[in-house]
Amino acid sequence: MSSATLLPCVELEPEKAAQWSVIWMHGLGADGHDFAPVPPHLGIEQRHAVRFVFPHAPRMPVSINNGFVMPAWYDIRDGDLRTRHDEQGIAASALRIRALIAREIGRGIPSQRIFLAGFSQGGAMAVHVALRHEQPLAGVLALSTYLVCGDTLEAQLQSANRGIRCFVAHGLMDPMVPISRGQNLRERLTQLGCEVEWHTYPMQHSVCEEELADIGGWFNRCMG
Repeated sequence: MSSATLLPCVELEPEKAAQWSVIWMHGLGADGHDFAPVPPHLGIEQRHAVRFVFPHAPRMPVSINNGFVMPAWYDIRDGDLRTRHDEQGIAASALRIRALIAREIGRGIPSQRIFLAGFSQGGAMAVHVALRHEQPLAGVLALSTYLVCGDTLEAQLQSANRGIRCFVAHGLMDPMVPISRGQNLRERLTQLGCEVEWHTYPMQHSVCEEELADIGGWFNRCMG
């Protein structure tokens, strides 16, 4: 995939040459600026020298929002997140995320030092891409999200990431993505042999300070 197809991104560079990368996907209707203020609040040790990449999803009509055009990683056709996944849209966004991974490798970051992260729809993409990626990745951060294309997972799962580290978190009062969806994701990842760290928080479809602290601690442990 040529560099001309790369998604536009917000990027935060460390003070010294980057040694790790986090590619972090936003949720439906947001953009790459949504989580850009978060890294300073994570408490990641400066010695790890982390580059954060926050891509902007392409704009497309979203069926559940009456066809309104907005940033989206794929179309959502109804409120039941277990069914009717936009497999074509998911595949197209997966290619774009893979291109960002390839760019980080080209910029000198080994695949084993690249994390995929995301919130809600972006978290679904992070998990989807990571489990199907041929090169080993550092880990997956899946926030307030769910599994997409689960019926094809076993056939497409790559051995390189079968046991990948996962931070999975969900709000106990989430009205948008029921916590049962997050629990199902946790259970499926565990069944695949992934190293899952599971957290819940007294919040709705959002993030909170306690969660950010836990995320930073997880990053620090993963980076050693």
